[in-house]
Amino acid sequence: MFQQIIDRRLAGKNKSIGNRERFLRRHKDQIREAVKRAVDGRGIRDMAQGEDIHIPRRDIAEPVFGHGQGGKREMVHPGNQDYIRGDRIERPKGGQGGGGGGQASDSGEGDDDFVFHLTKEEFMQVFFDDLALPNLARTTLAETPEFKTHRAGYSSDGTPNNLHVVRSMRGAIGRRIALGSDARRQLLALEEELIALQTAAGDHKEEIAAVEAAIAVLHARIGRIPYLDPIDLRYRSRVRVPVPTAKAVMFCLMDVSGSMDESRKDLAKRFFILLYLFLTRHYERIDIVFIRHHTQAQEVDEQNFFHSTETGGTVVSSALVLMEEIARARYPTSEWNIYGAQASDGDNWHHDSGRCRELLAHSILPLCRYFAYVQVAEEEQNLWDEYSALAAESKAFAIRKVTESSQIYPVFRELFKKEGAAA
Repeated sequence: MFQQIIDRRLAGKNKSIGNRERFLRRHKDQIREAVKRAVDGRGIRDMAQGEDIHIPRRDIAEPVFGHGQGGKREMVHPGNQDYIRGDRIERPKGGQGGGGGGQASDSGEGDDDFVFHLTKEEFMQVFFDDLALPNLARTTLAETPEFKTHRAGYSSDGTPNNLHVVRSMRGAIGRRIALGSDARRQLLALEEELIALQTAAGDHKEEIAAVEAAIAVLHARIGRIPYLDPIDLRYRSRVRVPVPTAKAVMFCLMDVSGSMDESRKDLAKRFFILLYLFLTRHYERIDIVFIRHHTQAQEVDEQNFFHSTETGGTVVSSALVLMEEIARARYPTSEWNIYGAQASDGDNWHHDSGRCRELLAHSILPLCRYFAYVQVAEEEQNLWDEYSALAAESKAFAIRKVTESSQIYPVFRELFKKEGAAA
């Protein structure tokens, strides 16, 4: 007997998750290119979201089996009421097909592209599939923990302000009952015996005196039991439980002197965006501090950071001094993971570059998990020479050059690549 089982259970919203993962693996290169193009039109804080990906239909076509022209076949085409075998069908007027389709495109791709939405998690996974945050191990629970206090019952040691009076008195009563129970039983028996001797006929003075002496001894024993003993005291206990550090601050430093034009600022912005997106994968809360400088440094918002114009010379150390002041005042290292990213065209007052190296080596890097310097110009000046010497001494400091948009992503991958992974 033939049986057919039909599964009518409702499928969840992720019922095709396996097919989706296979699709993402198959078109990984096209998806990666589309995600990289999405950087252009977003702000730093707006990057952590999904993206619509367009893939031409010709790239997702599945292979099919074709039948040869052998043998005799009879086919029924639904909807055909006008033609029989051998009739010739005229071409559509105007040069367009009658079956619909998309409009023509000078790029070779019409409106029939396959479009799907890449989630926030998938978007970021494509960006950072083979990257790892430098020195992230130092923020683990064992080395830089953040503690929270939790109640943990009662203890016999503590400070007077944590004394639990009710709990202490309850213990004292129980202790007095336990220590005096045997003496009270004996006392009750002796009191009954004394009453019996006093009411009995005859001379029982010696027995009565002995019983009264025993009663006095028992009263003295019960009286020596303390009302409240130190062992009865109970204090509220609180323990410090370590929790993982989940906060990071990202310092963005950029030269806004006359030599930094809009194209160079755009290169710096793209690098800052990538660093911000990268940090969101590892921390729950991220603060961004924008510091712009020419001869003087100041903290500004994102709009003024990228679009306000300034003229004048360049003193890079002013930005580093301000960064240290802000970090020590608002972001203690016991609670925050500090990251620095600096962008400049390399121009600096020649007497100031040595001071920049000293500030980084002795003041900034001891506070930071990682500090990256990106020069958006090819020409090497004295600032590059000082920073190159510092990069050779410290693993938490790295420098690279970027002169065009296509170099941003490879440079970023090189700065933050996993150990042993190809950049």
